[in-house]
Amino acid sequence: MIGLDKHLVPPSRSSPISSQPERELKLAIAPDFHLPRFPGTPLPRRQLISTYYDTAAYDLAHARITLRHRIERGKKSWQLKIPLDDDRQEVEVAGDQADPPASLRSLLILHLGPRKLMPVVTLRVWRRGFLVRDGRIPVAEIALDTVSVDKNGRTTQRFRELEVEQRQGDEASLRSLEQRMREAGASDHDGRPKLFRALSLPARTSPRQPETEAPVVEHVKWALAQHVGWLLAHDPGTRLGTESESLHQMRVATRRLRAVLHAARPILLPAWATSLQQELDWLSDLLGPARDLDVQISYFRDESAGLDARDRKLLAQFIAHLRIQREAVQKMVLGELTSARYFELIRRLQQAAHDPSVVESPLRVRHLAQRAFKKLRKAINRLGPSPSDTRLHKVRITAKRARYAAELACSSVGKLARRFIKSARAIQDLLGIHQDAIQAERHIRQFLKYSTSVRAGFVAGRMAERQRHRRQRVRKDMKSLFKALLKRGKKAWR
Repeated sequence: MIGLDKHLVPPSRSSPISSQPERELKLAIAPDFHLPRFPGTPLPRRQLISTYYDTAAYDLAHARITLRHRIERGKKSWQLKIPLDDDRQEVEVAGDQADPPASLRSLLILHLGPRKLMPVVTLRVWRRGFLVRDGRIPVAEIALDTVSVDKNGRTTQRFRELEVEQRQGDEASLRSLEQRMREAGASDHDGRPKLFRALSLPARTSPRQPETEAPVVEHVKWALAQHVGWLLAHDPGTRLGTESESLHQMRVATRRLRAVLHAARPILLPAWATSLQQELDWLSDLLGPARDLDVQISYFRDESAGLDARDRKLLAQFIAHLRIQREAVQKMVLGELTSARYFELIRRLQQAAHDPSVVESPLRVRHLAQRAFKKLRKAINRLGPSPSDTRLHKVRITAKRARYAAELACSSVGKLARRFIKSARAIQDLLGIHQDAIQAERHIRQFLKYSTSVRAGFVAGRMAERQRHRRQRVRKDMKSLFKALLKRGKKAWR
């Protein structure tokens, strides 16, 4: 079992923690590089002194996590960067304490275990910055950094690099800035964070999927390792609870792990697979209510934008009510993520990715995908002209399983498998809208109980009608998507 530090405590809402998502790109530059002209504002020059902390084996760095103590103009803070989907989230705690604060260490409990944190390197950064604007809108911040690496009391290397961090601009504006700087002489960055360059660590690379003819167990091990890694990456953000995407990605990883085990059952020891599947079901059920509330809060917040001020105020009160529920659910989630049951599940998942319990089988990886598609085809053919909501939800689950099984076999089937995966994802997303509409209507009934005014009833009625229209649109669109899915599935898995 993962060793626990009894001094670590879950972060509370009263902890002095601030966080924000980070979307940036890095570019390599030559010593004589000069920034091209952009509309905007030059930023004051800054000197940043950052001491990075990690274990002796650099466990945090290898997990795409950085923890540093930063000093800027006498202001001291601890900063933690954790994965957030394909980007990162920056978490900051003000203070001059000598050791990493418990509120941050508690987020890293899976990655640290009993291992100790220590200072590994200090970076001195001289930064020239520029805030690019589009009128009054801050699009992105450009940072031109000159870095000095201090280790064991001496300077070991120096380098320069260029960072572009998104503010209120979109992906297109970020890529436009990148193109301008490439034209000025910037080039591809090797993808390593400053810490990796300072410690001469290689860039992280994802393990390649096994070759087509590799034994099926190798494909299963590869998939399990990918999804266990994704789950671990988003554990800190889920504990923190400030970005809904962290919990969403953790739940996605859990769902994919369940699907891989389900697809691979013919080659797995039944008792071993069933036991692990049950524990993953428990984790999925734990994360489900929080995810549902995140989806509904986002939906109702978007819906309120189309209402007049009086009705927006009513809906705002209901959204606040949902947020209170979400905070209560977060406490429950956090309690279970510090339980012996959860840590034992993580240990078993890591073991499964390394050495799953298998039985002798002549099956190849494409056979697993074929089996999953046959189950999906039967489920679709049994729907009938007016399927119930429950049947559609079951088809969505079966489509997910078929999609994830297809991803296992993608290297051996190629383009036909990729087309099937694309169709399965489209069905999964469409039926997800249908399920979200059902959940939204359930919350609307809550809204009526929460506020009994006549106006509240009117607003609730309007919103309930929108949910019915959402479900009707899904039912109208799904037939053509089902037809395309079955057609592509037959070609891929014939």
